[in-house]
Amino acid sequence: MVHLFSYGTLQKEQVQLETFGRILEGEKDILTGYTMKMVEITDPEVLRKSNQKYHPILELSGDIGDEVEGMLFEVTEEEILQADEYEVDDYKRIETVFKSGKKGFIYVGK
Repeated sequence: MVHLFSYGTLQKEQVQLETFGRILEGEKDILTGYTMKMVEITDPEVLRKSNQKYHPILELSGDIGDEVEGMLFEVTEEEILQADEYEVDDYKRIETVFKSGKKGFIYVGK
């Protein structure tokens, strides 16, 4: 299992069920050094799943005072690939360390 940090629509149960076929388990965590902006979603499938036209997107600030709260979910390697399919081309997946000291993946702006 690997960790996947969600600060947006992947926290919605409906999105999880449609993307992974299950409700994810995880715990709250904090990402430091990033801020959130919004990006307009045009992919019809993502719009249908999330029911949201604008999604949050992370941007590196480099300031450790900047924090983004979210959920750190445990997922399989296969589910990470399913999350990659869900996220639109504005995002890229990188690995980082969270305030808890755990390592995991986040989606940031390209």
